[in-house]
Amino acid sequence: MKEQGDVNRVYSDDVEHLTIGEREILLVGTAHVSRGSVDLVRQVIAAERPDCVCVELDDKRYKALSGRKRWESLDLKEIIRKKQLSTLLVNLILSSYQKKLGMQLGVMPGAELLEAAREAEKHSIPVSLCDRDVRVTLRRAWHETSFFKKGYLLGILLVSLFDKTEITEEKLEELKKKDVLSELMSELGAAMPELKKVLIDERDIYLAEKIKISSGRKLVAVVGAGHVEGIKKRIREDHSSVMHSISTFPPVSSSLKALGWAIPLLIIGSLIAIGILKGGTAAGANLLYWILANGIPSAIGATLAWAHPLTIASAFAAAPVTSLTPVIGAGYVTAFVQVLVRPPVVREFETVTEDMATFPGWWKNKLLRVFLAFLLPGFGSMIGTWIGGVEIISNLIHP
Repeated sequence: MKEQGDVNRVYSDDVEHLTIGEREILLVGTAHVSRGSVDLVRQVIAAERPDCVCVELDDKRYKALSGRKRWESLDLKEIIRKKQLSTLLVNLILSSYQKKLGMQLGVMPGAELLEAAREAEKHSIPVSLCDRDVRVTLRRAWHETSFFKKGYLLGILLVSLFDKTEITEEKLEELKKKDVLSELMSELGAAMPELKKVLIDERDIYLAEKIKISSGRKLVAVVGAGHVEGIKKRIREDHSSVMHSISTFPPVSSSLKALGWAIPLLIIGSLIAIGILKGGTAAGANLLYWILANGIPSAIGATLAWAHPLTIASAFAAAPVTSLTPVIGAGYVTAFVQVLVRPPVVREFETVTEDMATFPGWWKNKLLRVFLAFLLPGFGSMIGTWIGGVEIISNLIHP
């Protein structure tokens, strides 16, 4: 047990008492699926009555946790336009992972963070949302992952999604003392060291800096247990100069941009060269091959996604065109069409984390079917690009 505060209050070892100059910070390390953490947060805030309560949430996660009708304000079409569908999917997979553990532990993920905000509001204490936008974290993690390890990363996420292993009593007790999401990220960081900087180190810096700039002389900061040691270290250092760089989406590398345009230009150039060297009939035959090689696999992907007939038709029509530009992929076109013709209802948004943990659920839930209509036609188009491209270039080279 540790003695906390200037009134000799005593809390568990999950509460760290920090003094920085004239400021007092009570750092509460929680497990995101622990009823004990919910009770501890309520106890500390009620007893200490701080000037501000800092929580490990960003604005979007806070709204997602606190708003019962949050799905009604989610504009899928806008998400697709901004090319954020893959980020939403990964976020849902992580939420499903936590929720599955939470159901076994008897408390939903993030309950202690929401309780911190509610307890602060109850006592008219300002709340400071101190976490980095999860979209920035995911995009930066993806950017730092090498091409070959991207598949490994996706594999880990999918395994965590469909894993049906029952948690032992010992593991349950261990999880109750930890921040589960940070534990998953720590495991990823150990397996893929390049991710540790983004998933753990950068967030420790971000949280520490945001806590420091929160108003008041006495603060209670509620964060996942996995961040406590990192925050204790970083909070006494000045990292304000890197806040902008770690808070922004990473730029697309120039080599990827060049490759993204090189393949379409190579295909178009080859078609033009075939027309010049072998005549319009040969060029037309190769163009038709390109259309079929792209359109058919993409349409098959949409069919496997159990998409609407209009979505299947759009996959066939879009793939040959989108494959010739890196600006937009066939999957975004088909996902947009699927949302227009088969929009998910609110109930399906609310059950998505449970449905995505079962194989049939991906086809039963219309929101998950949108993701399938995004992924499978895009994969089919990618296969078609290589098949069509190899054939066209081969026809150019050989007489």
